[in-house]
Amino acid sequence: MKHIEDTPWWICDPEDTNFVAYSDTDSIYIHAEPLLKHLYPDFDQMSSEDKDDKLEEVALKYQDIITDSYDDLATDCFNAKGKHRLEMKTECVIRSAYFRATRRYAQWITKQEGIVKESLDVKGLEFKKANFPPVLGDFFKQALIDVLKGAQQKEIDTRVKEFKQQILDGSIPLTALGNPTSVKTLNKYITRKSRAGEIFSVIAKGAPASVRSTIVYNDLLKFWGLDKQHSYIVQGDKVKWIYLKPNPYQIEAISFLDFDLPEKINSFIEEYADRKKIFESILLNKLEGFYNDLGWTLNLNPYQEIFFNF
Repeated sequence: MKHIEDTPWWICDPEDTNFVAYSDTDSIYIHAEPLLKHLYPDFDQMSSEDKDDKLEEVALKYQDIITDSYDDLATDCFNAKGKHRLEMKTECVIRSAYFRATRRYAQWITKQEGIVKESLDVKGLEFKKANFPPVLGDFFKQALIDVLKGAQQKEIDTRVKEFKQQILDGSIPLTALGNPTSVKTLNKYITRKSRAGEIFSVIAKGAPASVRSTIVYNDLLKFWGLDKQHSYIVQGDKVKWIYLKPNPYQIEAISFLDFDLPEKINSFIEEYADRKKIFESILLNKLEGFYNDLGWTLNLNPYQEIFFNF
């Protein structure tokens, strides 16, 4: 688990072991395995279900101990004599979890308020964001689930290499790899429309990539005479945009509409889409951060195993 980097004094002294894996405004997550192994020497031999039951038993006992201590807290700190509303409640049993940062985590919940369940609770991780391509998000989510359920690095490495190859060889269509976003403040960044003999408008400095790529799309639509059969992208439209390799028009990225993509622009995108950059700029850095948190090193060299097995 990813422990709190700076342990507050009220959790434990600097020389003591910190078993708090994560804390939030009104909750705290405790790494209970050391205590469970102390209480139950055969803990490692138990089934996963039995481990969950033992963990819940311990959590409920501590819940009552802490709730009882709130009587003193209410009296000493708040001068609330008699009844008060402070209580500690065990919310869930987590078999494994990944804590990236504050309010950015994933937890494999196997019991919630005493009810057996199997669910993945994800908060704030990048692959859940609306501007993350769903096909890449689904891959990251499955890798995360498998790690939480015990998958080893070699298995995840193999899957990452295979997925990268699918992106590079065209097995995954480009329409699935585009960055989804909404186009906002489009006109604000057009300094000047293209004139006679020009293809592209003059775009103001500081324009977001999605806006620049949208203006480029609209200019190409007009230049190729496709604007009579197909719609311009306007402010408020939901689009996807992708990076391009060096091309005759020196375009770095282009947007498109899923439901109205001219064949000529589609062919242009297919020929010049920078699939390698799509993988590296969107997914790879997220995977590297994930690997680093796990204490792993991500190496996508396809000849690594051949070299070391030689």
